[in-house]
Amino acid sequence: MLRGANKQEIFHDDEDCIKFLDILEKYKRISEMKVFAWCLMSNHVHLLLKEGNEPISITMKRIGVSFVWHYNWKYNTTGHLFQDRFRSENVETHKYLLTVIRYIHQNPVKTGIVNQADEWRWSSCLAYYGKQLHPTNLLDADLIFRLISVDFTIAKERFIEFNERKSKDQCLDDRGIERRRLSDEEARQEIKQLLGPIEIAQVKSLSKLKRNEVLLIVKSIDGLSQRQAARILGVSPNLIFKA
Repeated sequence: MLRGANKQEIFHDDEDCIKFLDILEKYKRISEMKVFAWCLMSNHVHLLLKEGNEPISITMKRIGVSFVWHYNWKYNTTGHLFQDRFRSENVETHKYLLTVIRYIHQNPVKTGIVNQADEWRWSSCLAYYGKQLHPTNLLDADLIFRLISVDFTIAKERFIEFNERKSKDQCLDDRGIERRRLSDEEARQEIKQLLGPIEIAQVKSLSKLKRNEVLLIVKSIDGLSQRQAARILGVSPNLIFKA
């Protein structure tokens, strides 16, 4: 798992997600690692990987550095993006391997973003279901299907049934995973409560020091994206990112 520092968003639009997956695919080829599952959420990433020709810590560092370079260049910002080192655990049995894949795919369901795992565009779920995703050669599904059945059709059907089965799977640590995204109206109410006597429309006219203090507080609201906050407050997204 890779998580944004201070729970900050690391993906702000589709381009960011595509870029991360392109970087993942690049270092998959270079390191010859296997990719069995992924899920990109707004402020964290779940990956199920098999180490290739170099330690997984080195591969993950390459991936993180490349994406941070892209992020800082695109948003004209500096500093840390990810929270400390990536967090990981070993997967040592076939049963747990399948459990981890389901856990990763159901992450958007458990956070209330979608109702079904295959409704989320930014996970490997759709690729397992036979639908084409970008990058097309990122997922290594053959091993997973062979664990289920030598007959591909049967394996796929059983995998889908298992993947969609309601579960209480817990992998790594569930703490800190984002809750449902706030609607704009919910976000406005949360922001108004934090601002006190200051009107939303007045924030952009505050002194730089005071404005940054306010923006830092606003960024702490759970379920509020930074782009959403920028839109409601009428300020540049960069001001939110840098506060």
